[in-house]
Amino acid sequence: MSTAILTGPPAPGSSLDGDLRSLGFDVRIASGAEEAGALLADVPAGERVALVDPRFVGHLHALRLALTDPRFPAAAVPGALTAQAEARAALARALGGAPAPAGTPADDLPGTLADALDADGVAVHRPQLGTLVATVPTDAEARHAARAAVEAVDDEAVRLRSAVKAHDGFFTTFFISPYSRHIARWCARRGLTPNQVTTASLLTALVAAGCAATGERAGYVAAGVLLLVSFVLDCADGQLARYALKYSTMGAWLDATFDRAKEYAFYAGLALGAARNGDDVWALALGAMVLMTCRHVVDFSFNEANAESTGAAAKTSLALSSRLDGVGWTVWARRMIILPIGERWAMIAVLTAVTSPRIVFWALIAGCAFGACYTTAGRVLRSLTRKGKRSDRAARALFDLTDSGPLSQLAARLFHRPGGRSLGVVLAAIATAGLLFAVLTWPFGDRQIVIAAVGYTIFAGLAVAQPLKGALDWLVPPLFRAAEYTTVLVLAARSDSPGALPAAFGLVAAVAYHHYDTVYRIRGGTGAPPAWLVRVTGGHEGRTLLVTVLAALLAGRGDDFTLALTALAVAVALVVLVESIRFWVSAGAPAVHDEGETA
Repeated sequence: MSTAILTGPPAPGSSLDGDLRSLGFDVRIASGAEEAGALLADVPAGERVALVDPRFVGHLHALRLALTDPRFPAAAVPGALTAQAEARAALARALGGAPAPAGTPADDLPGTLADALDADGVAVHRPQLGTLVATVPTDAEARHAARAAVEAVDDEAVRLRSAVKAHDGFFTTFFISPYSRHIARWCARRGLTPNQVTTASLLTALVAAGCAATGERAGYVAAGVLLLVSFVLDCADGQLARYALKYSTMGAWLDATFDRAKEYAFYAGLALGAARNGDDVWALALGAMVLMTCRHVVDFSFNEANAESTGAAAKTSLALSSRLDGVGWTVWARRMIILPIGERWAMIAVLTAVTSPRIVFWALIAGCAFGACYTTAGRVLRSLTRKGKRSDRAARALFDLTDSGPLSQLAARLFHRPGGRSLGVVLAAIATAGLLFAVLTWPFGDRQIVIAAVGYTIFAGLAVAQPLKGALDWLVPPLFRAAEYTTVLVLAARSDSPGALPAAFGLVAAVAYHHYDTVYRIRGGTGAPPAWLVRVTGGHEGRTLLVTVLAALLAGRGDDFTLALTALAVAVALVVLVESIRFWVSAGAPAVHDEGETA
């Protein structure tokens, strides 16, 4: 139970007391700032507390947005303020300095306290209300006008409409959200949680993957239909979170990771189904996964590198995009051509139902490659015209995203001359190009590939020896992802070991999970995974070197290379999954929900 403190008795005929109780608050009444401070001190330290002006007039959903959203330490609308445990001390200080009693009717104690919290360093979230009303009328005429404004707007319709992301893909916006938001409301009214809907989406996708694995046309049709159903549920879980304001740390993690698990499981199902018909497409399945993951790392790295861009730097980099936003049709066209998750899943579902897995993967690879080239080229141009300096926080985030292990850090200490300009992207490009040239040129198992991997380790260490503050240094993490994943793919494809490609698929999936987990920890403000995890898993360069050594030692020894890849995949998966689950279940990470770019 949370506690709401009214800073005076409610106005006659007001529904404020009942509204607050319906939102889960225990309502107490104070006569001013001094008594409100005393009541606040009586509330247990871990509880949320709200202060509300008794003259408040507004929609119930306006109060819900201000007082129940768990993502923010403090939030406010005119006449109402809330503070969670981490902001309670600042609220107590603000109340101690507030005038007592409130004095004239024009005083707005919650508004004054919200400004004081801002001044004290507590960021107060002020939700955008749109047509919703939240006001503190100072006389009978203003109160009558406010109540009329409340009656004129259907807050349930606004609540349902705001459950949909403000910026989403074309397919999701026009073909899914018009009815998925009603599913979200249906779930809310039956007490279902977003996590339950997320889990249902995962289970549906796994059943779809199983149908695809049958290799039969009826199975493919069922798989395509179930994949779309899974995507509808995937949209509904976020809409339910926004509709009911049920955000959680666990929900953010599940929503972020289950999307990748569903997609990769479906790739595996398609590959198994194709194998039943004598068509080996594991290389294409792994290639699609590698391309998709590298593309996402480009997105994440660029966003982290420029998260703090302001002023002239931001205006310069976004000038062309802003001009295009003024031409309505280009907004949807630009969202569609990058093949976001809605368009991507729709394409996969339809092609699965009517064509073959090989066609599905080639279409996926072609579409994602085009989208990756389009977005990366635009971001390179923005970076080259960027005027602002990259912050230390951004440079640290980029380093964490590189997943550099003990070998590259040792190489940096041994071969690097302190000081000098960062050449991160140049050295990373040299490392990646040299390794991939060797892997593609030399025969499988050749010792020259191991030598190239040693060189890759040295250059990778030098690339991160200086802070990644160069204009294009956000390309360093995706270059390392491309080097590691592609090396595993090529070595598995060129080996004579039966089942090497499925084993490589499992290994890359485990490592990719680790990299996505790193991304979402950073985005959640909790920092990268612990250093011991990077050391135990070897870092990108350690795993890459190990795979090349295994290929050299086990070449021509039957399925030994497959067994080695499988063992490595299981080991990495166990370590990263156990640590990831431990962190997201027990850590005090902030409650968030993905409102970012389309995946």
